Amino acid sequence: MHKPHATTIPLRRLFLPVAAFLAACSDPTLPVLGPTAGTALSGVPAASYGHHGDFDPLPSSASCVVPPATLAEFGTYQPFVLPAGYTQEIILDEIGDFAPVAGTSGNLPDMITLNETGRRSGRYMYRTHEVGSNGAVTVTDLVTGVTTLVDKQPHYEALDGIVWTPWGTLLFAEERIVASLPDPAVPGAVGGLVYEWNPATGVSTARPAVGARSHEGLRFDSKGNLYGVSESTPGVNGSGAIFKFVPDRRGNLTSGRLYALKVLDPSRTGAAVWVPLDRDAVRINSDAAAIAAGATGWGRPEDVEIVTSNSRGHGGSNVMYVASTSEDLVLRVELKGDKAWVSNFVQNVPGLNDPDNLALDPRGNLYIAEDSPAGDIWVAKRAAGQQRVASDVARFASLSDCSAEPTGIYFDESGRTLYVNVQHAGGPLANDLTMVIRRERH
Repeated sequence: MHKPHATTIPLRRLFLPVAAFLAACSDPTLPVLGPTAGTALSGVPAASYGHHGDFDPLPSSASCVVPPATLAEFGTYQPFVLPAGYTQEIILDEIGDFAPVAGTSGNLPDMITLNETGRRSGRYMYRTHEVGSNGAVTVTDLVTGVTTLVDKQPHYEALDGIVWTPWGTLLFAEERIVASLPDPAVPGAVGGLVYEWNPATGVSTARPAVGARSHEGLRFDSKGNLYGVSESTPGVNGSGAIFKFVPDRRGNLTSGRLYALKVLDPSRTGAAVWVPLDRDAVRINSDAAAIAAGATGWGRPEDVEIVTSNSRGHGGSNVMYVASTSEDLVLRVELKGDKAWVSNFVQNVPGLNDPDNLALDPRGNLYIAEDSPAGDIWVAKRAAGQQRVASDVARFASLSDCSAEPTGIYFDESGRTLYVNVQHAGGPLANDLTMVIRRERH
């Protein structure tokens, strides 16, 4: 375990979730690191959750505004244009709050998750840092304001995807089609790897059975199966496929079968099946294995989100959303065991470009962040009943800093707080930010 590098964040700028505060006060002996494993989030009626609620959509993207030229100006900086009734706050910034911990310059925070299980669920915010080499994962204690280095390795490159497991560990992954810095423990892997960090031991271990490829979004279904993508383009540099990993034993990612999604119709919509891939081949190159099996590909799939019957208050069948960035498309995939049904949930929306990171609110509405400078955040309303297309898609937020981009959107369990990173804000300052967006209380 690496020696943590910690700095204290000024508490005047720290957003403190009430639930986390109460949990901390009730048990003052809790250590700073190592969230306790627990059961998966149980099904709670959506009405018991807070939510962002209805809003008046923004009519257009924000106009470019000159970003801060000094660190002091970030104290009141509000880079997003938001609908009436919403607030934004910077809770972390690279220059003012902690020294770079990844790469050789900026941190490039990308995806976000909280510890979603255990007595202290929601207290710790984990982030990957998408630098070319010497990558890192950090954690911020939202009660104490301390940011700590979870893990950092010279061969970690382009760390992106991150997810809390149902059994209380942390997964993070590399977004690399071809790895420039092979992991000495898995030297034969062609692409990026998934790693599992155990809070109890502080050790991260590669999980090549999940597949070597360019990873980004990672999500579990209610049975403990892990879903992901290949952030590549068919016929250009990879498979562009969607994957499902079924462990031989629930909670153990050391062995299992990897599957790739194959849609039966050339339209890439409609009935689909999960085709099994060779266990040994995927450890080396799961893109090649998927192509050989005839898997369907899309243009740069990046993030995935899953609505299951026992998570965050949603009911009904398992449904997965997948962002296809270069096709300006978000898929809806109904998960039905070894079969599936694929539909184009968001498509041909004027102004929506390069959909990337996804987040679900407790109502089942899908938030979509654009993978581009001065990107917008959109909301696709949950389809009613068996409807397989979004009933409405509206612009929710827009960056006014045209040199920055939003990444890693993530809702806390209450649904009242939306976390989002803003990479290289402030023009020449390139100050990476982590922010919260909240609905005002009345």
